[in-house]
Amino acid sequence: MLSPARKHMMRIKAEQEATAAAESGIRPDASQYELMLAQLYEHKQQLKAIQSIVSKCARKEELLPEYRPYIEGVIAADSGAADDVFMTTMLWTIDAGHYGQALEMATYAIRHGLTMPDQFQRSTACVIAEEIADAALKSSLPLATLLATEQLTAAQDMPDQVRAKLHKALGLDEALQAQQPETALNHLRTALSLDERAGVKKPIEKLERQLKNLAAEFPDSAA
Repeated sequence: MLSPARKHMMRIKAEQEATAAAESGIRPDASQYELMLAQLYEHKQQLKAIQSIVSKCARKEELLPEYRPYIEGVIAADSGAADDVFMTTMLWTIDAGHYGQALEMATYAIRHGLTMPDQFQRSTACVIAEEIADAALKSSLPLATLLATEQLTAAQDMPDQVRAKLHKALGLDEALQAQQPETALNHLRTALSLDERAGVKKPIEKLERQLKNLAAEFPDSAA
């Protein structure tokens, strides 16, 4: 049984901690993860108040440095513990356009089988593939980023439409950046086989004409 003195000390300490928590919004005895969760909650409330998608992404980029030491610590520990802070900021990192850092985080998450927070209905690999593919289709990304994304997610299950989108982005980037029409055509045909509504029929026709013209112009190399 607790002594009267022990009970008194417990009451005093609880009062002090409750007062401190009320003033700061964070319990003084919270773990680092709990502290980051509290910070994440505050930042998410800020983001909810922003209607512009562009402004939201800009705000995420401003906030991310506050999480970077924590992210680096999680990766260094390599424990694979469930972590909503890590997974949420991984998405913010994509939104901010820091794709190299995002893929480093995604590699850790996929290797440990980490899942997205409850509000996300997609798997981790699906989120990575779709978000980076969407970014590439809106504004061309370095081909190396798309190739790394494909390699990271190749063995992971996801809807065919999402994988088709990634192959579409790869095909268009291969055609524009690497100028590899045959490789680009293979990616676009793969996208079409996965999703007939992928929107790649015209790019396929264009590349087929390009290859046909090249074969006519340089028949020896085609042979």
